Amino acid sequence: MKKESCGLFGIYGHKDAARMTYFGLYALQHRGQESAGIVTFDGQKTFEHKGMGLVPDVFQENDLKTLLGHIAIGHVRYSTTGASQFRNAQPFLVHFKDLQIAIGHNGNLINTWELRQELENEGIIFQTTMDSEVIVHLLAKYLNGNSLENALAKALNKIKGAYSLLILVNNKLIALRDPFGFRPLSIGKMGSSYVFASETCAFDLLEAEYIRCIRPGEMIVIENDKMSSFQFAEPEKPAPCVFELIYFARPDSIIFDQPVYLARKKMGEILAQESPIEADFVMPFPDSGVYAAIGYAQESKLPFEMAMIRNHYVGRTFIQPSQDMRDFGVRVKLNPVASMIKNKKIIIVEDSIVRGTTIRTRVKKLRELGAREIHMRVSCPPIRYPCFFGIDFSSKGELIASSQRIDEIARFIGLDSLHYLTIEGLKKSIEWQDNFCMACFNEEYPLKPGQKCGKFCIEW
Repeated sequence: MKKESCGLFGIYGHKDAARMTYFGLYALQHRGQESAGIVTFDGQKTFEHKGMGLVPDVFQENDLKTLLGHIAIGHVRYSTTGASQFRNAQPFLVHFKDLQIAIGHNGNLINTWELRQELENEGIIFQTTMDSEVIVHLLAKYLNGNSLENALAKALNKIKGAYSLLILVNNKLIALRDPFGFRPLSIGKMGSSYVFASETCAFDLLEAEYIRCIRPGEMIVIENDKMSSFQFAEPEKPAPCVFELIYFARPDSIIFDQPVYLARKKMGEILAQESPIEADFVMPFPDSGVYAAIGYAQESKLPFEMAMIRNHYVGRTFIQPSQDMRDFGVRVKLNPVASMIKNKKIIIVEDSIVRGTTIRTRVKKLRELGAREIHMRVSCPPIRYPCFFGIDFSSKGELIASSQRIDEIARFIGLDSLHYLTIEGLKKSIEWQDNFCMACFNEEYPLKPGQKCGKFCIEW
């Protein structure tokens, strides 16, 4: 199963900032389901509420009423460093001298272990096992004698990896992206209020105007209703995560200034050009492969069918009754339309294959229902290498394509044929300017990982 990045939302200058942030996080729920949190500022003090679970479970009406203020930042979390525990829920709030500092982080640092060792040797005490806390301690370290912006720039100069950040410090709201621009973060306007979000679908819900994507290495500061912008670091060769366009982002979002829906549909079209085959129809495993499947069907002039039905009332936190029933979670979420399957030659379009075990279970069910042939087309190249920048496949051993040939994967899953979109085909599908991170496909990492990386590298 693939896991999402975190989601960030922030707003400056709105009388009901907490409620707007709640709606923004609701739109970004797909990016993280482990915890949710909001921190607000009313001109004098901060207020916070966070908890484990989905946004509507964490926040009730009474909770929103206690979150006073005209500035707010919010966070939905999928953990990439640090376990899924309350202590690691964000935004992370600390008090330092006369500053109240709250931080929300999307991404993953690759030198967390080294920096934490250095800070602990200086006597720093950590409250969490998040890489995000390292940023806060570095900021505090450099605040003596420096402005907030300069101290933050010095702190960021020490860290390496992927980070899109929203930082609330008293009456300032700061938004920034790392010099490589791994993770998305955009700015918009909602009346006279400034808004920030990981994805533009949050702007759409609030009828906010999308302005642009924050540039790599750019820091935007909102204070006294005025916006200023400067480069805290020289941009590196841009390396936004291509998996945002393939899988992470909602299809109605604009990511890295590209419409996600059109990119995924184009991936399906190129896939059909690379590997055409005769079949009765094209189908996705909803919802991940839907838009590439539409593109494949239209390009190949084959019928598009939703022959697998998703139960939308099953959450991602569904608990399986026992290990012996580990396939139950797959069956309860998706169920094939039996009358569509028998004696049919089927093309399944999927967005990616990570481990292959879930897809294998679904294909087995189609075989049991009498499918004559099953062909799979995947709208991204084989994932062969781990990611250290915020995607939850951090070890090579869990990636089926790292150790098996494509024909071996096809046999394992139970397919008559299997074709992955080529890297060249993926480049044709998006607005390619030699500027996306594709390390999970080609092992060309923009940054070399540190000594210890992984979700639990600093776990107690």
